[in-house]
Amino acid sequence: MRILVTGGAGFIGSHLSERLVAEGHEVVALDNFFTGHRENVAHLLSNPRFELIRHDVTFPFHIEADRIYNLACPASPVHYQFNPVKTIKTSIVGMLHCLELAKETHARVLQASTSEVYGDPTVHPQPETYWGNVNPIGPRACYDEGKRCAEALMVDFHRQERVEIRIARIFNTYGPRMSFGDGRVVSNFIVQALRGDDLTVYGDGKQTRSFAFVDDLVAGLVGLMEHPSFEGPINLGNPGEFTMIELAEEVIRLTGSRSKITFKPLPTDDPKQRQPDIGRARALFGFEPKTVLRDGLTRTIEDFRARMR
Repeated sequence: MRILVTGGAGFIGSHLSERLVAEGHEVVALDNFFTGHRENVAHLLSNPRFELIRHDVTFPFHIEADRIYNLACPASPVHYQFNPVKTIKTSIVGMLHCLELAKETHARVLQASTSEVYGDPTVHPQPETYWGNVNPIGPRACYDEGKRCAEALMVDFHRQERVEIRIARIFNTYGPRMSFGDGRVVSNFIVQALRGDDLTVYGDGKQTRSFAFVDDLVAGLVGLMEHPSFEGPINLGNPGEFTMIELAEEVIRLTGSRSKITFKPLPTDDPKQRQPDIGRARALFGFEPKTVLRDGLTRTIEDFRARMR
């Protein structure tokens, strides 16, 4: 197939592009390089089945495609709060352009939504039937509400225009090629540990997250895209749950660092718990994360160490 990946030079987008090319597909990666990097796909540039185009999805585009994966949006608080208006435009206008293209070319389109649509959840773990607890005017709203609106656009295009859609609600994902300064907890801890700095934990460190290794997440995206029907939004993540203190201690052990743990106030609207209910993905297409946290962190630390040299 001919497959368009918006945000194709980003962290997850580059791994997805790599897998799709390896499977024999033609891949066109669109990226404006705000958070993506050409280096992430440098090893693919000589492959005749891969094409990289610099483009911002808030402007119209036309590319013949059988499948569209829409991953174009900054996904860490540091980046999406840098220009919140731009973040909202990327989520909504970019989604609209993908859907219009899908309607025109009869492509199937997958939206990389997020667990942030659940906000600071009052239901744990979070099933797809939970409507969320989101502050619509808080500092994270540009991302949270942008993604929620993108989901609404997807479903309305499906109902009104019969566009084939898939919605993936992605929980915390980590792995090689994460940006050093993206503000995500895994990359923050690894960089601090490798530099010998103290690891910064916000709040009391007892808030939890669930971490999926990028290879497992990509397998879930492909499985969802190729499932024969739209079954509503689907959670993709690893249900293994860890406190921030547990994660910090594991990173210190795996890096062999002498770093200590320090504490700072919890940011506004930062969720206290986050764990996916992946029962629907398991039942529909056999999704099952395979990488345990220790193994995934080891591979990620090796990548960070090599790039930091």
